[in-house]
Amino acid sequence: MTTPIIIPSLGESISEVVLGQWLVNDGEWVDRDAPLVEIESDKVTQELPSPVSGVVHITVQNASECSIGDTIGSVDEAAPKPAAAIDETTPSTSATIDVTTETVASAAQTRKATPLAHKMANDMGVSLDSIEGSGPSGRITKSDILSSDSSEATEPVPVHPAQQFRAIRREKMSPLRKRIAQRLVEAQHSAAMLTTFNEVDMTNVIELRKLHKEEFNDKYGINLGFMSFFTKACVSALAAWPVVNASLVDGEVEYHEYVDMSVAVGTDKGLVVPVVRNTERKSFAEIELNIKELALKARENKLTMDDMTGGTFTISNGGVYGSMMSTPILNPPQSGILGLHRIQNRAVEDPSNPGQITLRPMMYLALSYDHRLVDGEGAVSFLVHVKNCIEDPQRLLLGL
Repeated sequence: MTTPIIIPSLGESISEVVLGQWLVNDGEWVDRDAPLVEIESDKVTQELPSPVSGVVHITVQNASECSIGDTIGSVDEAAPKPAAAIDETTPSTSATIDVTTETVASAAQTRKATPLAHKMANDMGVSLDSIEGSGPSGRITKSDILSSDSSEATEPVPVHPAQQFRAIRREKMSPLRKRIAQRLVEAQHSAAMLTTFNEVDMTNVIELRKLHKEEFNDKYGINLGFMSFFTKACVSALAAWPVVNASLVDGEVEYHEYVDMSVAVGTDKGLVVPVVRNTERKSFAEIELNIKELALKARENKLTMDDMTGGTFTISNGGVYGSMMSTPILNPPQSGILGLHRIQNRAVEDPSNPGQITLRPMMYLALSYDHRLVDGEGAVSFLVHVKNCIEDPQRLLLGL
């Protein structure tokens, strides 16, 4: 009996996908629920599991465009399981198998890594023995390979003389990159977007983190980062200026009595914006844990449609890449996005000693907003409220 491999529905708004990397070879035996191929849509990338156990027959190759419901291959359930695929952990009492140490080591490496991770390790010259797996049962995944320090395992890049020609190459845009481009253009064309700026003194937050970071990590198992402070500050400001947390829908203003915070995360395939739900009811630790979980899912291409939709406000931290100043673009249909930037010591007036100049760790803040809903006064007041909460973080504990 042959079972077709069919592109499943990934969400109401997704009708086309692109096949990413096949994780198995044509004619290879797979177990039920083993990952077969990566599917890339304009919103998420995820692995398609095998519907049954059997031998895989691939009919559609990598990088092909497909529609929901298309058949891309099949699994032959009737095919006999090859001897090499039989569980090697089953003891044999009737025969003795003579294998070399090299063969055993190679098989162990293959079992503890996904097929894609194994291929990437071979291509990059990385030893799987030196990598701890983060997948189920300690399996090594693609993200483990990418995050490993492979500087010692790779050969030095040879230095060649300057090339005497200029090369040009073209690559097809991924569905995710196309969707990002479409939404950015849509945001600029459909909203009256304006940006206001301010700067914030990070001294008190930095000192508070230094004072409690070890105790916080010991208790909750997560680092106390800046994002939880800014998320809490935005929740406080959104309560005071709810129109910044609203959306314009069919000519009506839709207010939200909750804050689903979209957090921009950079991946190797582009920027994604997963959502932390109900941040107005979450603690610092819960916010940090949720952001870490979503960031890991994003980098492992495991985000779902539920993770990506429904945000009411966005925070984008370009400072992690060294950005000094930027004007963030709205994430429709949201009416506000806060851009964070690099912390840098700058000469400013000492607030405790007027007239005296001192060095302080300063960060520029940028709030882009939809001027159709948010007035300039409200936007500036919102940003000043965020600034006050960060410069005096005790306000967050008091709900001010």
